[in-house]
This record gives sequence, C-alpha cells and structure tokens, in this order.
Amino acid sequence: MTKRILVTGMSGLIGGAVRQRLEGAYELTALNRSLVPGVRTVQADIADFDAILPAFEGQDTVVHLAASARGRDPWERVRDPNLIGTYNVFEAARQARVSRVVFASSGSTISGWELVQPYRAIVNGDYESVQHPWPMITHETPVRPTGVYGATKVWGEALARQFTDSVELSIICLRIGLVNNQDRPTDSRQFSVWCSQRDISQMVERCIEAPPELQFDIFYALSRNKWGYRDISHARDVVGFEPKDEAEAYR
Repeated sequence: MTKRILVTGMSGLIGGAVRQRLEGAYELTALNRSLVPGVRTVQADIADFDAILPAFEGQDTVVHLAASARGRDPWERVRDPNLIGTYNVFEAARQARVSRVVFASSGSTISGWELVQPYRAIVNGDYESVQHPWPMITHETPVRPTGVYGATKVWGEALARQFTDSVELSIICLRIGLVNNQDRPTDSRQFSVWCSQRDISQMVERCIEAPPELQFDIFYALSRNKWGYRDISHARDVVGFEPKDEAEAYR
C-alpha cells in the first residue's frame, strides 16, 4: 500500500527538492499557505490549529518543513511558525494517529560552537591552523544555538522528545545543513556545513522508511564534506544515510 505523506512548507526550497524525490513513490499532500500546483494542497497557516487539522487525517507520515528559516529573523517573525506551529503539527499528528513526524530542525542548534576553535578556523577556511583529526560535534554534544531561530529549533527538538516519551508518535529530528538555490557551496563556511538538495531529499526518505521502532532520534543532514565538523556517522549507522555529494567537488 502506498504511504500517504503530508509535507508542510512544500513551496520552499527543501520542500520542492523533497517533492521531486518522493513524487510517484508516495501519495503526497501539501500543507501550505499558498497553493502548490500539481499536488493536493490544504491551504492554512500552521499557527492555526483548527485550520490545519483536516490535512492530517489519513496520513502515515508528516514531513514538517514549514518555518521561519532565516537565521536573523526577529522574535516576532519566528514565534508563531516555529513555536506555535511546531506544537500544532505534533499535536495534530497525535490526534490523527499519524505514525511519524520528520521534523526539520537545523544545524543552528549547535552552530554557536563555531565561535571557538577548531570550528572557528574550519568555517573561516583557515585550514592550515586546524589539527587533524578535530573533535566532531555529535547529536549528544550540548546544544549551542545561534540566534533566536536556532533556539526555537532546540525547543522543537525538546518538544519532540516530550511527545515521543508520552504518546504513540515517532519523531525524527534532522539538523539540516546549508541548503541553497545554487546547490553548491558559495563561501568558506559552506564547505563545512553544505548539504545538497539531493542529499537532504535522500535523508528525508530514509527517515520515512526507518523502522517503526525508531521512536526518537536526532541526525545531522549534510553532504560528504572534507571539512565538515558535524558527525553524520550516526545517521549512517541508524538509517543508512549515505550522502552522494561533496563540497570539495566545487573547489
């Protein structure tokens, strides 16, 4: 039986890439403020619980991408989509008996570590001063968010943990790296944190197809970057994520 997948924020960059990967293999529905041509769309703001609830009926998995995703956005812009909206998506999934939510968290939950060495040198492209091997940031490293946006994603991960501990719902959190329109690194930092559109789409599908007993986890979603400092081995071990692209190909 074809899985039914609800994607919030499908009109965004990652949403479009995910659609391209999943279309044809799954029955897709978009939960979006604007119409997504060619896909059944429920038009609603995720901060409006009553308006979004019908979109969840009969869905097997929710891929929650909708957010205010610009790192410098002020509190007033991130509060409703990133806090209220994330709670609404989790709660609507619970009420509709959805099996799993794949939650788009962010590398911004830990990118504050770039203020200190060796990560500061790595993201600045000062490679000669970096000793090998450098300690990798893992899913168990204490969070160190950048900006209010990063802090909202920390809260989303904590909320996901609380939901999965208390109700019958699996939530997988993806700390997504830098995905851009150019689909290639464009500055020194991005050679460390870049994630191709192909790799994030693969990662989302890996999480959709992960065994049902995987109730909660946190994975970094990045391409295979020589100067990466975020550990992707956990994602490889648990869900079989094997990135296909690498930043160094664009030197």
